[in-house]
Amino acid sequence: MQKDPINELFDELKGKFDTEVPKLGHQQRFLDKLNDRGQLEKETTSIFYLKWKPLMAIAASIIICLSVFVALPNDPELMDLASVSPELSNTQDFFTTTIDNELKKINKERTPLTEQIIDDALKQLQLLDDEYQNLKIDLTESNEDQRVIYAMIANFQNRIDILKTVLEQIENVKQLKSNNDENTNTI
Repeated sequence: MQKDPINELFDELKGKFDTEVPKLGHQQRFLDKLNDRGQLEKETTSIFYLKWKPLMAIAASIIICLSVFVALPNDPELMDLASVSPELSNTQDFFTTTIDNELKKINKERTPLTEQIIDDALKQLQLLDDEYQNLKIDLTESNEDQRVIYAMIANFQNRIDILKTVLEQIENVKQLKSNNDENTNTI
């Protein structure tokens, strides 16, 4: 039958155990050392908290400030015609729909002959769009000033006028081209 490995270990270590009786006061010295170590740990812990407590308070303050700044909106939402009244909302919808339709017509007419005309018109439209963005800021700051509203409507009208002019120019270019083609064919 096999012998238990633990019993084997004890058999091998027989006579090697320290069986001497400790010196007098050993237990008290041991307890004093434990108390000293516990006191040292308490001091270390309290020193740690004393050093880090102000830094943790500063970090908590920074986190609170950041969360307040993130929660507050940076800029008020810009107003446009639609935010002033339902009638102006319909007006804005009409203008944007008309402009989109005219842009689609112009893009369908894009050819090498009309490329420059269309590109110039798009640049002018971009300038008017930038101006409209500034007008939105003015409207927000002026609290629905009628002059700003009229300027916004005029901006939309200017965009439509540019698009209609471009369509007329494209028609003129197409007619000139067809006239030139007829002249070259008859000669």
